[in-house]
Amino acid sequence: MSTKDELEKSLPLPSAPIISISSSVVIQPPLSRLGKGPALILLIDQESASKSPTDSIDPPPLQKWAEESFVVGQIDVTSLSTKSFEATLSETIKHIKDHASYDGNEKIGLIAYLSTWLTEIVGALETSSDIASMVVYGSSEIQITKPTLFHKLGEPPIPIKKDASKKNKTYYYPKVEPFFVLPAHKSFHASSASVSHTRTLSFLKPILCGPWFDLEEIWEEHTLYEFGERAVDKTMSTMVQEPYVNHIPTITGGIGRASLTNFYRNHFVFNNPDDTALELVSRTVGIDRVIDEFVFNFTHDREIDWLLPGIPPTGKKCRLPFTSIVNIRGDRLYHEHIAWDQATALVQLGLLPEYLPFNYPIEGKTAAPGKHFEYRVPAAGAETAEKLVDESSVESNQMFKFATRLIDD
Repeated sequence: MSTKDELEKSLPLPSAPIISISSSVVIQPPLSRLGKGPALILLIDQESASKSPTDSIDPPPLQKWAEESFVVGQIDVTSLSTKSFEATLSETIKHIKDHASYDGNEKIGLIAYLSTWLTEIVGALETSSDIASMVVYGSSEIQITKPTLFHKLGEPPIPIKKDASKKNKTYYYPKVEPFFVLPAHKSFHASSASVSHTRTLSFLKPILCGPWFDLEEIWEEHTLYEFGERAVDKTMSTMVQEPYVNHIPTITGGIGRASLTNFYRNHFVFNNPDDTALELVSRTVGIDRVIDEFVFNFTHDREIDWLLPGIPPTGKKCRLPFTSIVNIRGDRLYHEHIAWDQATALVQLGLLPEYLPFNYPIEGKTAAPGKHFEYRVPAAGAETAEKLVDESSVESNQMFKFATRLIDD
């Protein structure tokens, strides 16, 4: 097992310089560890290319889709005419197919981040034998025979219109503005952008035949480096350029590579007790994420600042029910959202009293002078983990019997 003071060999991240084809076209080879993939073309214009100051670590679409392991061609249509667009599209596809990282799949996807002008070029997209499917952001209404995913603003119509052929799909996003998906745009809306990205992957991957990865294998590799080898650099090598981790109950983790590396090195990888063990209860694998329910077992023999900040070791054993939602971009992790029941941790460590003062009025009840109400804390101990593992191990609804009590000051 590695120790904190051992020097780890720095592991390089995937690197592939952007290729400039013309003033309107660039190509970004895959930024995955695989280094190969099918082709995807992005259409942008002056509005969607505009940038505003942002604190988001979410990368621009060119980088994000390359991290998904696509060979990405980006066309800025701002200065193109309808006629020149058709030639530019053909030239872009040719350059993509000639690149060594292109996997040879003849089906190419296209995503349009355009404020206007899509209707003018839909004919060129329709007649292109290479474009197999499209994804459209915004309100543009186009008629095209190829499978198309629409991301539209506003509330869905009632009743929702359904595509009879089932080849098209439309999602609606209330309370967002145009270009909500672009992290460098003033209207960026992080949660809606994340949801739309997952939906786009679900739509495109079956049509483009990938890229497919074993997400369980990627996640298990990451946890092996975290908990088994305790190797920080290896752990970070399984993550995208700018990842993040959010431990929700304690608001610990790291945003961005530098911050997260510091967190892993100084607060997580070497801070977990030697007997730490993860007991998997359920696993759900989606198009771009792995969701685990598990029991986190450990002995509280040191201060575990990411989990129990500021609490000295008690020497007690703990079994905590955890949930992790792990987003994987291509063949590397983007983020981890980790949640657990902090109350049961404090109960198991003997640090949460059975009763606490209730400082609010209770209808129909008045505390006599020198007395006050207390409430039974609605928290349980290790049985929370036991019931997660076996639903019949603990009787349900026992807390329904809890009540306030009146005691002396």
